[in-house]
Amino acid sequence: MIEPVRTPNSKAPLLQVRDLNLDFGSPKGRLHALRNVSLDLEAGQILGIVGESGSGKSTLAYSIMGLLPENAEITAGTINFEGSDLLRLSARERRRLMGNRLSMVFQDPMTSLNPVRTIESQMIDIQHHSRGSRAEKRARAIAMLKRVGIPDADRRIAAYPHQFSGGMRQRVCIAMALLVSPTLLIADEPTTALDATMEVQIIHLLKDLQMEFGCSVLFVSHHLGAVAELCDRVAVMYAGEVVEQGFVRDIFRNPGHPYTRALLECDPATVKEKTRTLPTIPGDVPSVLGAQKGCIFRQRCPQAFGACERVIPEEYAITDGHTARCHALANKKAIAS
Repeated sequence: MIEPVRTPNSKAPLLQVRDLNLDFGSPKGRLHALRNVSLDLEAGQILGIVGESGSGKSTLAYSIMGLLPENAEITAGTINFEGSDLLRLSARERRRLMGNRLSMVFQDPMTSLNPVRTIESQMIDIQHHSRGSRAEKRARAIAMLKRVGIPDADRRIAAYPHQFSGGMRQRVCIAMALLVSPTLLIADEPTTALDATMEVQIIHLLKDLQMEFGCSVLFVSHHLGAVAELCDRVAVMYAGEVVEQGFVRDIFRNPGHPYTRALLECDPATVKEKTRTLPTIPGDVPSVLGAQKGCIFRQRCPQAFGACERVIPEEYAITDGHTARCHALANKKAIAS
């Protein structure tokens, strides 16, 4: 029997996002980029955020970090981190967390590193929360560069970003993010700009480092294979909503939402025969202008029926820790009862 989700009384997770709504101002009106987003990330866990481009994955990550543009407005919800609502903190209090308890690896390492400053100066500066002399901070930086696989780190630390390959630059960014010993590391599609071989290496590196340092990781990606390899839990986003979330094994073996099933069917790794046409999800992502009516996926869903047009679906529990927003699950509940 499938029941609507009830929130149990338990110890609060490291990161707890509840009913988060975010709008972007635009000449055409307000874009509802995030709608009623709720998810939990436990201490020492890796949570993957997946979905098509424009689904709100990176917007969610930047909302947590407080790196939003001027036309963004969080209209409702909370982001609780280590027991404090980040949205209620002052700018000064948020800065104390950035590069300390919270750290981030960005998508493009070339734009996240300062091209006119050496790696040494940037890695020393990022330790501004830490005590110690410049020599001690430099030694810690070299040790971390060695840990992430930068060869000849004692000499290469004096180089500039353009003197490293794309994969090595991303390793430098990971080293900088972990150098401050964060409780939560947010990785926003850190392998997108890399080739397939380097992507695998970075995924394995992140997994090893997470186990070594014990931090939690929020991993944003459109690559299902990378998520399956790295993550403990997955949240699937579509047009600004979390439509399904659960443990990796549950999502990949028994997806409960039609959109999740469609994503998995579009994974090139599932194609068994040679073809020039890769599988796609028919239709277009809906506009996020104006008020929502019904299920956000209904126009592309082969299983849509009357209720999907009129009513926003609830979140239903499929198994323990596995939930999805779909009216079809309510029908299954009725059949089971």
